[in-house]
Amino acid sequence: MVVLSSQGVTKKFGGLVAVNNFDFELPQGMIVSIIGPNGAGKTTFFNCITGFYEIDEGIILFDGLLLNGKSPDKITRMGIARTYQNIRLFANMTVTENILVGAEPHLKSFWFEAIFQTRRVKLEELEAQQDAQRMLNFVGLKGIGDQLARNLPYGSQRRLEIARALASKPKLLLLDEPTSGMNPQESAELMRFIRNLRDELGITILLIEHDMRVVMAISENIYVMDFGTKIAEGTPNEIQRNPRVIEAYLGRGIATGLKTQTAKTKASNQ
Repeated sequence: MVVLSSQGVTKKFGGLVAVNNFDFELPQGMIVSIIGPNGAGKTTFFNCITGFYEIDEGIILFDGLLLNGKSPDKITRMGIARTYQNIRLFANMTVTENILVGAEPHLKSFWFEAIFQTRRVKLEELEAQQDAQRMLNFVGLKGIGDQLARNLPYGSQRRLEIARALASKPKLLLLDEPTSGMNPQESAELMRFIRNLRDELGITILLIEHDMRVVMAISENIYVMDFGTKIAEGTPNEIQRNPRVIEAYLGRGIATGLKTQTAKTKASNQ
């Protein structure tokens, strides 16, 4: 079953074509990556999926429903959540409060009920607090819910951002450069965590990532973009052998090194 698909998606900024006639399919339960050099159009495509940009041509479907023209909050309620390349936590709020913000799209109480603190509001708040604690446990941040987000180490901030996205109960999670700024050990830990998201929670994962060792080790399928255009798609092995990718993006020396490193990374993670 295809969870997300795009057909002929094009996004222009004046004379710049950021995404050009992009066709894409993401089957349910898979971990898929989009790679490409800076300016290739990867994050622009994420912004089109999540409603931050309105596409100029083409269609995007989620669970068979058209996303074109829908606002970001409606798309979140449909079951799509995302993180950002630059961490966007509420630095002066606690860890738990950050997660509660992510849960807001699924709260059903009206504003006047919140003013009068009705029974439904109190029950919803209690349930949200309990869900937040379960989410903290799942992402490995148990016992630090009262700490300010700004005081967490970098790797924990990344996990918190993912926890906040998970609080919206997504079916599809978009991760934009999740290992950016991490050391090799932190990256390896996050890879295992991303697999757990798929294996234990059943969430489909789409990520943008520049660390090619991470991409090749974790992805089941890869799309390659360059100047807004898809130049290749396939399994990690197919991408590493693709002449156009090798010449335009990786380079022969890097591709050969990645093949060896991927085998070592997979062996160490088993």
